Amino acid sequence: MERRAVLLDLKDNVATCTGEVRKGDMVVAVGDEKVEVTAAEDIPIWHKIALKPIKKGEAVIKYGEMIGEADRDIAKGGWVSHENIHSVPRDYASEYILKGDA
Repeated sequence: MERRAVLLDLKDNVATCTGEVRKGDMVVAVGDEKVEVTAAEDIPIWHKIALKPIKKGEAVIKYGEMIGEADRDIAKGGWVSHENIHSVPRDYASEYILKGDA
């Protein structure tokens, strides 16, 4: 069965599923481009699916930004959740655009 997911940025290696996904479903992630991936496992609605293999220690990218790091290898089509990624502290102050810098 075909399912949909939202792809927010071309740099993203995950997409957000807009419906419940079953292992073997074809997921079509749509945004600025269309990416198709077969679900490697069941994924709940509003959770993330890996658009490519993500190696342990690799950045997980959503919204064009790093949202965490993989705790273990995640297969293409795998469920990306708090079970297999962790947050990485960022120095947000250094990322601010200061007046006159833009």
